[in-house]
Amino acid sequence: MSVVDSMPRSIRKNAVVLGLFAAITVAIVALIQQGTASRIEQAREQAQLQALSEILPAGSYDNNLLEHTLILDDPLLGNRAAEPAYLAFLAGEPAAIILQATAPDGYSGSIRLLIGITADGNLAGVRVLEHHETPGLGDKIETGKSDWIHSFTGKSLINTDSDRWEVRKNRGDFDQFAGATITPSAVVRAVHKALQFFDAHNEQLFASALSSPTPEELP
Repeated sequence: MSVVDSMPRSIRKNAVVLGLFAAITVAIVALIQQGTASRIEQAREQAQLQALSEILPAGSYDNNLLEHTLILDDPLLGNRAAEPAYLAFLAGEPAAIILQATAPDGYSGSIRLLIGITADGNLAGVRVLEHHETPGLGDKIETGKSDWIHSFTGKSLINTDSDRWEVRKNRGDFDQFAGATITPSAVVRAVHKALQFFDAHNEQLFASALSSPTPEELP
């Protein structure tokens, strides 16, 4: 006689009930996790679109930026790994690109940036994605703390000489913060390098988009 057969019927019944309860619980947890993951992904996409829309205003493009991307990896962008760049189109023509770049030399570590550049090489805008700078000092790179980050809009390699891409303390064109020079200097250098990357590769970045019947086919 097996051990199972020798168990009292009540114990076997309880074991079956517990087994069913465990299976149902696992299924419910899996469904909750799946639903939560979906909501988290939707929230993440909405946050991304919000950040991107702050750089490129409505009417300056007519496509879904999250569906038209290039994966880029270049030392000038400063990222630790390849990151997506977002291509903007208007009436089928390239309008702008939003690059992800990193300033590795912030006061408290790396500063992750979104940098929008129009097809003609002007900065459409810059926003901070992530940083660990000192509250009350370095965090003025955030739009909620100051309007300093807006000073990049309209700048380009043509209208701003190479040696002017520094804070004023270092004889550049950009303001520093009272008591904080390292943070804004790091951002200025990262934006300048992103413009240099775009200047070196702009034809390549947009050529495949112009020759492809659908932007989704971009490499």
